[in-house]
Amino acid sequence: MSLPALKNDRLIKALLRQPTDTTPVWIMRQAGRYLPEYRATRQQAGSFLDLCKNKELACEVTLQPLRRFDLDAAILFSDILTIPDAMGLGLYFAEGEGPKFEHPLRNRADIDRLGAPDPSDSLRYVTDAVSLVRQELNGEVPLIGFSGSPWTLSTYMVEGGSSKEYRYIKGMMYENPAALHQLLSTLAQSVTAYLNAQIEAGAQAVMVFDTWGGVLSPRNYREFSLGYMQQIVAGLKREHEGQTIPVTLFTKGGSQWLEDIATSGCNALGLDWTIDIDGARARVGDKVALQGNLDPCVLYADAETIRSEVGDVITRFGNHPGHVFNLGHGIHQAVNPEHLKVLVDAVHEFGFDIRK
Repeated sequence: MSLPALKNDRLIKALLRQPTDTTPVWIMRQAGRYLPEYRATRQQAGSFLDLCKNKELACEVTLQPLRRFDLDAAILFSDILTIPDAMGLGLYFAEGEGPKFEHPLRNRADIDRLGAPDPSDSLRYVTDAVSLVRQELNGEVPLIGFSGSPWTLSTYMVEGGSSKEYRYIKGMMYENPAALHQLLSTLAQSVTAYLNAQIEAGAQAVMVFDTWGGVLSPRNYREFSLGYMQQIVAGLKREHEGQTIPVTLFTKGGSQWLEDIATSGCNALGLDWTIDIDGARARVGDKVALQGNLDPCVLYADAETIRSEVGDVITRFGNHPGHVFNLGHGIHQAVNPEHLKVLVDAVHEFGFDIRK
């Protein structure tokens, strides 16, 4: 089925460092618990995983923030742990504790049993949701697909859930690096196939979330995180339906490695709030676009403060192509949705028209 051309292509142009009429904006976790309509749909679904695996409900929550805010992109509602779930690790969500796995990977034998899931089989619910969202968007804004990075996925898979000490994953990294490399290699193949399937289903940009890359030392980051993201970038479809598919890499806590990430082959770097965006731009120059990077906690402030902080980020980036406004991490669940509206409207008001 032929899909309509994009009516709002600000995001794609900015990711490719092309001129836009103003700064585009979307928000990490923009479809989430801060929205009452999302909470109602999740209750209807019965559980978070059931919501992810129901293409109609996943489409509905993907579209919900676009009905409230003048956003320049939709991002597929899903979870970064879909791949390890499809590998049979028994993903579940404990109340107040986040994601957990029934079968964490603690040794080489556990890793030897893993295989890369077929996106057209055990992950079909994701690509079906992508296709449905693209159809429902009707060309209004582009759709972003995503995955977790191999390092971040392996952290959850080896630890069995979230961690503060990284006891098992770092223990494996130092004591049995060959086993960890085997796991990371399998995951890199899986993520590449998964993102390519999302692109084929209709995703117009893709992003890799390296949530836990920032806990590594510089040498280990390059070896165990960035190296595998480079493999993914090299294996991605960069053109589909006659359009370039931009790729964004985001390492939370990774500002010390911007120059390295900028040479990975990606189109854009996601920035958290621990670096000034003008400093980041000075370091990477015109190699890549930058996405970010307002502190999510600014959204707890009053409208005047939010507008001021938005203006500061935009002014720091300056009148140059290649800026996608976003938070430095996901929006918090206690944020008032009206505060996000202030942010989105301020971005478009203060953003530079660089077409001239």
